Amino acid sequence: MTIGVALFGATGSIGESTLSVIDAHPERFHLEVVSAHRSIETLVRIIERFQPKHVILTDQSEANALLEQLPKEFNGSLAFGEHSLAEAASASEVDVVMAAIVGGAGLVSTYAAVRAGKRVCVANKEALVMGGELMMAEARANGAILLPIDSEHNAMFQCLPESYTVGQSIPGLKQLVLTCSGGPFREWSINAMTDATPDEAVAHPNWSMGRKISVDSATLMNKGLELIEATHLFHVPETSVDVVIHPESTVHSLVEFVDGSMLAQLGSPDMRIPIAHALGFPERLDINVERVSLTKLSKLHFEPVNHAMFPALALARQASAEGGDRPIVLNAANEIAVDAFLKQQIGFTEITELVFDCLNQSARQPISSIDDVLAVDKMSRQTAEIWIMERV
Repeated sequence: MTIGVALFGATGSIGESTLSVIDAHPERFHLEVVSAHRSIETLVRIIERFQPKHVILTDQSEANALLEQLPKEFNGSLAFGEHSLAEAASASEVDVVMAAIVGGAGLVSTYAAVRAGKRVCVANKEALVMGGELMMAEARANGAILLPIDSEHNAMFQCLPESYTVGQSIPGLKQLVLTCSGGPFREWSINAMTDATPDEAVAHPNWSMGRKISVDSATLMNKGLELIEATHLFHVPETSVDVVIHPESTVHSLVEFVDGSMLAQLGSPDMRIPIAHALGFPERLDINVERVSLTKLSKLHFEPVNHAMFPALALARQASAEGGDRPIVLNAANEIAVDAFLKQQIGFTEITELVFDCLNQSARQPISSIDDVLAVDKMSRQTAEIWIMERV
């Protein structure tokens, strides 16, 4: 019996890698549900290749375009709008949900999958950044199994005993260590970064990723979001999560224990590795990826983060420590700022300036429901948009 997979966010880089793993193991997985926002041509190719039973297009304005290009042999169901994701997440035919929608847009569908008690492969870190406490509480209440897809969190998970369940405390833990390539501007000056272009910012030295996450990697905000994500996945305070620069991106993260032992996970910078690990867990899947040759690893470098150059990490750490709505404000402001930078409305270093100002324009509020999360998210985006309009 094959495993039914719901792939939310199929046309992005995570979606592409997930489809590659599914394609390599047709005897084990079938694509039950696939969703896209508006990338019609890519979605049509996926439908032709994998013949999913349910297709969701979240941007309803593109419905006619999809209907015109839909393969004649498709005999499954079509749904439109973001609300359809939550319905699909709880479908009985779905065994595993790959939550790969980028940004805050993936929150509600990920939350729905957790509430439905599914195995949820969390590639959408923003869902945990925004609603981590609520998400983990629902996972415990409904028996959902969360498995991390971010290479760093998946690496940490691989370093823990097979009996470990995400969300539990880790016996004997000293600290978690997130590694970071340093992005394309690691050796730039602050003055040079001020004039950095979008094309320069998305040119990640090691990983092939979407434009938004590539900019986050350039500011190191991605590492800040991962720090917050780690606190929820592994039930630790932000003080127990360290970040180090590792330009080679070979050691994906480490776990240090109180007895002085440190375990690391190594691998090529290929997202198919953590995806295959999560889809197959607790078994290992054979996938065709480049292998690490220890004899060819002449040197591995590690260095501390230059916080003066990359203030985003400190902002994220502060938001995590303060809790409440702070991570939601951080994430919302950052998404608006990155989009504005990619549209050349603001400069690269103004991204973190905008986030800092938004965090300091509102008092901390407690969060008790997803509606609270969505309300803070909406308000923070409006604040960030006003900030941009005043400077354009």
